[in-house]
Order: sequence, then structure tokens, then C-alpha cells
Amino acid sequence: MTNGGFTALSTIGMLGYGIPEQSFRRGVELRPGMIGADAGSTDAGPHKLGRGVPDVSRDATRRDIDLMLQAGLAAKIPVIIGSAGGSGAKNHVQWTWEIVQEIAAAKALKLKVAVIHSDISNRDLKLAFAAGRVQPLGAAPPLDAAAIDATVSIVAQMGVEPIMEALDGGADLVIAGRACDAAIFAAPAIRAGADPGLAWHMGEILECGAMCAEPGSGSDCMLGVITDDRFVLQPTNPIRRCTPLSVAAHSLYERSYASQSAGPGHVLDMSQTRFEALDERRVAVSGTRLRRTASLRFKIEGSRPAGFRTIVICGIRDPIAVERIDEMLEGTKAATTQFFAHQPDYTLRFIVYGRDGVMGRSEPTPVIDGHEVGLMIDVVAPSQEQANTVCAYARALLQHYHYEGIKATGANLAFPTAPSDIPCGSIYSFSVYHLLEVDSPMALFPVEYRDLGH
Repeated sequence: MTNGGFTALSTIGMLGYGIPEQSFRRGVELRPGMIGADAGSTDAGPHKLGRGVPDVSRDATRRDIDLMLQAGLAAKIPVIIGSAGGSGAKNHVQWTWEIVQEIAAAKALKLKVAVIHSDISNRDLKLAFAAGRVQPLGAAPPLDAAAIDATVSIVAQMGVEPIMEALDGGADLVIAGRACDAAIFAAPAIRAGADPGLAWHMGEILECGAMCAEPGSGSDCMLGVITDDRFVLQPTNPIRRCTPLSVAAHSLYERSYASQSAGPGHVLDMSQTRFEALDERRVAVSGTRLRRTASLRFKIEGSRPAGFRTIVICGIRDPIAVERIDEMLEGTKAATTQFFAHQPDYTLRFIVYGRDGVMGRSEPTPVIDGHEVGLMIDVVAPSQEQANTVCAYARALLQHYHYEGIKATGANLAFPTAPSDIPCGSIYSFSVYHLLEVDSPMALFPVEYRDLGH
């Protein structure tokens, strides 16, 4: 690492959200050593992983990659994409690779691409499970051979080593499958000689773009400069600033424990971390340390089919209906259950927004204190046809439900769209959310090099 340290440019909190070009250009002018973007998350649940679809639009993703790639090639610095395509599985990596091919062909670009897959076969996971090398992560679903067989896609979260190998191999662009979000930025910093604890902590902040700034945004750029004993965060957009409070608060993001964070083969210790304002817009972070763990374990994620969904979104405005809403919902559910007693393998639920729609049974004040409520009818069944049928039956009953005190005969529900019933297609659930113990940080993540434009 040079005396000036290593500089990493985070372009956005999620690839495909739309990189702000002016902020990006300011960051590139400060001559970073890499340009990176996280492209994935489990925040949206298991659907993307199971169905093999992205979470963002193809056009927006192409625009963001084009911007990053041309700047990286011009400055001769690597571009790193983590958790490609949303979940980082084979289909998502291929989707991203095809976009890169299109850009290279359209712009006549020459580049070396490192593609890192992170998929695990059902067979290999069953062998590891039988050998006692798989452990649940938190409240993970029960796992056995049958659950693994039912799983349609399994990935592991890579650490820094596969990305470092790709950079050692001369990659202009790294398309990484499922990856620890922080590894995208920690890997090139550690490779440049940075302290691993500081590098991982910087990565945990940079992966969210400008979320650590005031005002925070996951759709803006952030610069991190790491030296021997600290890293400095600086937003590239002049309307934002970093403060010790904003950076410290974001260091608690998605963390079970305030002073530590676990990763593959390590625990990040922030009990002695310090946040210091350098000026009105920059904050220095120091004191974070990395402790190696006795075993090397990677988080693994797997998704299995869970049926088909149909929903209805509507509103209830009549004051008597609002007052009698529990009577209406309970009566509708009872009648639906009776009518479909011959095919009970479905679920029907009503979500009441304006009362307890967000927190459900955990809502401390489940009362309606407004003049209207929003209602979602949600049906999940083994087939789309059955989900459509049950949802239509429940919606029609509720639409014309005769409750005590009713003044009209057909105005219970207000629909904002037509058709009112929305088939959502196949849905998925996490069947694997565990830790897998391995002997090598490269064991699950093969690196493949591909040339474009040569």
C-alpha cells in the first residue's frame, strides 16, 4: 500500500438502482484504486434465488455497468460486482455476463473478465450435512436430506480470497456470484496491504453506497480511503456529509451485536472503534480489529418452491364496515374454509393496513384510528389455478358481505385497479439458511477468466 493509502469508490447501494453520473464522475476524478457495486441481497426474500430472476431492471443494470466499466478501463482500475444479478446463483451470473457482452460489443471494448461462481450442488450439500459440517444460522429451517433434495438453488457467500485471486489474474472486471457484501471492497484493500479489520469494516459501510451520510441514500456514491491505521469516508455528492454519528449509526446496520460482526473465518471486533470528524464532510474510523475463528464457515442460502400466490389489494372506507372489519374477515374466512373443505391445502390471510398490517401480532396498538384501511387478500396454493379460485371466492364474499348495520349491499371494498385479482406466479421459501464448514476459502468458488474483444 502506498503512503497515500488505498481508495475504493462505491457507486451505489444496489447495482441497477441508477448511479448518479455527476457524483460518480467526481469520485473517478479522485483516482480510486477500484470501482465497485453490490448487486444482491436477501432482503426481498427467497424468490429471486429460487426462480432465478433479478430484482432490478435489465436496462438500469446495463446503464450502471456501462458507466462503471468504461470509467474503469479508461483509468486502468478494476471494476468489481458482487452477488451478481441479485442472488449470485448461476442464472444471475449468466444474466450479468450477457449484459457485459452486449456492452463490450456495442462499445468495442477489450477486457479480461473474471467470473466467480458460488453455487453448491444438492449432492455436495447432502454429503457435507451427513458429515456434520452444516449448522443452522439463527432460526434456520430444519434441514435434512429431503429438504436439500427439494431445494432448487443453493449458493454460498464468498469472502475476499476469490476476488483477490481474480485481481491477481489481471481481471479488468470481476463478476462475483453470491458474496459477502463487504468483500467487494475489502478484497482489493487487503490485497493492497491494508489491515484486514479496517478493510472489512470499510467494506461493510461502502457496500451501502451513501447510506452512512447525511442525508443518507443508497442511490449515491461514497469514497473510502484506507491507510495504515484508519479509513476515511467521504461522499462524492456535495449535498451530503459524513458525521461521526451518521457513520457510527450505519456501523450498526443489520447487526445483531453492536460491537462485533461475523464473517467467513473471522469476527470483526468494534469494541474499540473510534469515529472522528476530520472536517464538515469527512470522518475517520480507526480501532477496528479482526479476530480469526478456529474454523472456516461460510453462510449458505437455498430456496425451494412453496406454491403459487394470488393477491387482491383494496380499501375499506365505509365507517360501519371499518368498525365491523373483524366480523367481515372472520365470516369470510369461515365460509371459504367450508366451501373448499375438499381441498384444504391452501392458506388464506387478510392483511389490514392502518391497524396491524406491518407488524401483525407483534403490533402493540392494534386499533384503527383513521377513516379508512387498506386490505390485502393473500392466497397461497399448490397451483396457480387453485390460488386464483380461492382468492376470487374470498374476494367476492367479502365484497358483498352482509355485516350488522350495513346500509348498502355492494360497497364494502374499493379496488384501485382492474382486474382486482393479481396472480403472482410461483413463490419460494428458504430451505437452507445455514453455515457450511470448509477447509479452504477457495473450495466453493472457482474463478474462470474470459476475454472480450480480443
